[in-house]
Amino acid sequence: MVSNQRITPWVRRLGLALLMLSAGSVSAETIIHAGRLIDVQGERVLKAQSIRIEDDRILSVESGYLRPEGAEIIDLSSATVMPGWLDMHVHIASEQSPRRQVEAFTKDPVDHAYRSVVYAERTLMAGFTTVRDLGTNAGIAQSLRDAIAQGWVVGPRIFTAGKALASTGGHGDPSNGRNQALSWDPGPAEGVVNGEADAYKGVRTRYKEGSDLIKITATGGVLSQASSGQNPQFTVEEVAAIVAAARDYGFKVAAHAHGTEGMRRAVLGGVDSIEHGTFMSEEVMKLMRKQGTYYVPTIIAGKFVAGKAEIPGYFSELVRPKAAAIGPLIQDTFARAYEMGVPIAFGTDTGVSPHGDNWKEFGYMIEAGMPPMKAIVSATVSAADLLGQTEDLGSIGPGKLADIIAVPGDPLTDPAEFGRVHFVMKGGRVFKGEGP
Repeated sequence: MVSNQRITPWVRRLGLALLMLSAGSVSAETIIHAGRLIDVQGERVLKAQSIRIEDDRILSVESGYLRPEGAEIIDLSSATVMPGWLDMHVHIASEQSPRRQVEAFTKDPVDHAYRSVVYAERTLMAGFTTVRDLGTNAGIAQSLRDAIAQGWVVGPRIFTAGKALASTGGHGDPSNGRNQALSWDPGPAEGVVNGEADAYKGVRTRYKEGSDLIKITATGGVLSQASSGQNPQFTVEEVAAIVAAARDYGFKVAAHAHGTEGMRRAVLGGVDSIEHGTFMSEEVMKLMRKQGTYYVPTIIAGKFVAGKAEIPGYFSELVRPKAAAIGPLIQDTFARAYEMGVPIAFGTDTGVSPHGDNWKEFGYMIEAGMPPMKAIVSATVSAADLLGQTEDLGSIGPGKLADIIAVPGDPLTDPAEFGRVHFVMKGGRVFKGEGP
């Protein structure tokens, strides 16, 4: 038997909590003491700052360590604090392995859905509070996005393209690599479009499915079961039709592209970003700079597939030579694009490489000549701009969502610090590290 003396305090606390809920929630102010705060808009480091937070938003950033009465304090006075990072190219429900082609026949969408929960948590714990999912089937990314927003599972804020739009036989045609008995002729509802009418139906189907943006595969790809990794796979007119349809629904358009001609057509057609960009020419770089088209490099994906191409049996014999030839080139293309002044937003193609390793892209960007501060800006200010979310994301300032991360050391002098995230707050809630 439990004594009344033990029960009474618990009952009183429960009654107080219910009373607060019935009267409306009362939220205390949270203050983060940041020893070193990376101001990504000013591209500078501020010392001894207080970030004032209420609910999911930032109220202000002020000099010194404030301690107002009743506020909850998070002490990061010995750490480097910065906005949560945004990865503009992930595949949140998959991860590359030698079994991937077989698993297309042996795994159900629900199997991939359960895996995606694990991948999402790894991503958030690595410091990525927002991601752009560029190609996930069966509505998995949409459902995961909504479950995270509801607080049912842990993960980053997701903006998803759903099923990418491809042309018949192109990178992203779901019937590629099938035998005759299992092959079919997919159409716009399944993400395969040919001509302007198909383009509109393809976009409208993605809208119906709850996507947030559109992805097209403007050229061949490395991991598809098709011989070419770089041939153009849409006309300028088809790209323009997809972009026009996308604009009707407030969608931006991302274009997977390795080959020069496919990139040129995609930029002329009005896409918002070029993904990978392996064989990007100086002409295309100038065109992107003129149009304001973002480049999302995904260096880590190139390095990953190039390394795995050396392992017999890891990739099919259609994929292996493409991975060996295309993968090693992306970092050099990134270096040239940065020197040419092409707008760059951070992106990794994670799902090719393992989830949670997204941070390694910073090191590859720095290795190729981008200063560490610029690399951080690419994953915050620039990524938020590409996403169309600058009002809410990409920096630490009044009115912004409280997406805040920290590392113990100085990432501007030691790139390994990008892999040492020890504090993660998303929308004012602490997911990693000590909270109030």
